[in-house]
Amino acid sequence: MILEHADIRIDPAKAAAFEDAITRGASTVISKAKGFQGYKINRSIESPGRYLLMIYWDTLEDHTVGFRESPAFVEWRAIVGPFFVQPPVVEHLELVRKS
Repeated sequence: MILEHADIRIDPAKAAAFEDAITRGASTVISKAKGFQGYKINRSIESPGRYLLMIYWDTLEDHTVGFRESPAFVEWRAIVGPFFVQPPVVEHLELVRKS
């Protein structure tokens, strides 16, 4: 399993609308993608306007090819992209150890 980690920055004054949009986009668009396993959205306490979106995928390619190169990605970005004050920083992680 691969964890996609997206560090997202928005205008804090638009937080409520963004939270509605990101939840709607994740549950109606991303959740239908091949290899999707689940997601979490966290809001920073210390940095208003900072969110971490974590999406679990079966494989790296399910995200980077299957989703990112599909019309669904365009739909996703249309929902959340207008809130971004800068491009999200996205990384992929793999589990090393679990206790």
